[in-house]
Amino acid sequence: MPSLSQLIDEYVAGPETLRKAVSGMTPEQLRARPVPGKWSTLEVICHLSDFDSIYADRMKRIAAEDQPEIFGADQERYAASLAYQARDVNEELDLITQTRKNTARILRALPPNTLSRIGNHHEPGGTETRTLERYLSLIIGHIPHHVKFIYEKRQALGLKK
Repeated sequence: MPSLSQLIDEYVAGPETLRKAVSGMTPEQLRARPVPGKWSTLEVICHLSDFDSIYADRMKRIAAEDQPEIFGADQERYAASLAYQARDVNEELDLITQTRKNTARILRALPPNTLSRIGNHHEPGGTETRTLERYLSLIIGHIPHHVKFIYEKRQALGLKK
């Protein structure tokens, strides 16, 4: 099992992977939807930015509160309602970077046993107990999960990796 410090290092490294994936893309390419039925690259970035903030809040609440109630968020409603195609990619990338730096600073100040603290995660259909470590692991994997879709869009647009 990775240590808290190792997990935090991996968490902080995520935005650089994302910046590399969108490097050199024009505003038109960022907004294009070259893969039918899929979000644009900008929409993917906005999704990552919004959910990075959500996960930072979840982790802080678990660290600060005793078994807090954590509620799910509907990514499709966010995408449909929060002006994803009108947002600025650099602002979103900067927000992800700053959110992770801030959250990492907080997490580094906590004892390692904080990873085992829990929250009660509610989604339609039930409640699941999740540890801070689980949330941290999920958000660490969020950028790599979506970067593969950005590269799929780059390829569909005829752009190099």
